Amino acid sequence: MTKDSTVTVYSAQQVKRARIAVAAVFTVHGAVTGSFATRVPWIQDHAGVSAGQLGLALAFPAIGASIAMPLAGRISHRFGARTALRGLLTLWTLALILPALAPNLLTLCVALFVYGATAGMSDVAMNALGVEVENRLDKSIMSGLHGMWSVGALIGSAAGTVAAHTATDARTHHLVAALVLTALGLIACRDVLDIQSSPDEEPPPRFTLPPKSALIIGAVGFCAVFAEGASLDWSAVYLRDVLDSSDGLAAASTTAFALMMAVARIAGDRIVDRFGAVRTVRTGGVMATAGGLLVVFSPSPAAAMCGFGLLGLGVAVVVPLAFAAAGRSGPNPSQAIAGVATITYTSGLIAPSAIGSLAEATSLVVSFGVVTALAFGLVLGAGVLRSADRKVAGSAVGAGTTTKSAAGS
Repeated sequence: MTKDSTVTVYSAQQVKRARIAVAAVFTVHGAVTGSFATRVPWIQDHAGVSAGQLGLALAFPAIGASIAMPLAGRISHRFGARTALRGLLTLWTLALILPALAPNLLTLCVALFVYGATAGMSDVAMNALGVEVENRLDKSIMSGLHGMWSVGALIGSAAGTVAAHTATDARTHHLVAALVLTALGLIACRDVLDIQSSPDEEPPPRFTLPPKSALIIGAVGFCAVFAEGASLDWSAVYLRDVLDSSDGLAAASTTAFALMMAVARIAGDRIVDRFGAVRTVRTGGVMATAGGLLVVFSPSPAAAMCGFGLLGLGVAVVVPLAFAAAGRSGPNPSQAIAGVATITYTSGLIAPSAIGSLAEATSLVVSFGVVTALAFGLVLGAGVLRSADRKVAGSAVGAGTTTKSAAGS
């Protein structure tokens, strides 16, 4: 999908169906993640690995994703966007089966590498098509799409919780889940837009450094994902260790953060349409900074929970808007999105361990001081997401048709 992509005319109804289809794809993608996350303890016991070895193994999904994501653009170029998404999403849903089969650390690392690689490639493909649909509708949908990913993760984790509670073997659970999600994914992919590259277009390279535009946009995404990863993994620990709260109240802080993120993403499209990407992210940065300060200087667990909630609200829409901006920042949306995704995946990988290392050297309060500083980076860097605001001239729905690929905007 580049500026030279074949121009395809779709009716307004087809584009609306494509929006529903892409939302379903995001939901399926999230459900795989939720299904896996709830069975990690079972997988650890089955593979016979220690907590430290499990931590090592859990780095491999991000490694696999970072290495494989640049390939998504080339696959889309060769097979077309719809076929590429169908194939990559199927590989991702079926990869759910692999980790539970691993009998030791080595095979678990290999399984999680494949799991992450397929996750990353399908992630790039679905976000590129999400930007395409957003351009043709001429209204923001990316935040809502990522909200649907969160809904899918919630559904997958709920099913996984039931499976764990009933002591269902994770191999059986993940086999059934993978088959069901594969079927749902294939059905959803039938109505996504089928963007084809022109015959004389040069294919994107197999591996390449992210374009400069993606690095700049990715830096803003890095700040948001770092704050997200730190809050999700350390908010409960912060309340327990710093503010001496009960385990139940500490766990509730994580729930509050995740809930605020989900709510903000689902409501985010209307806010972006009204105020624009830059003002939305800048305001979110102010909220996240205020939340971080409230956490750092919190006099009570209740105040800290409010702070984590503000952090969740503030960073929620940044990554969807970063993907949208990347998709309009140059001649090759898939390459730019892959670059931003690589940076954000890396941020999510290093954030929990970085917070822990800094806390060990200083304190958790200092660690969240760093999170607060990165949150303020959203205020300073919001301007680079200006391209996330749509341009009507490039792709509009009018007279029952749409007229240009996302990259042509």
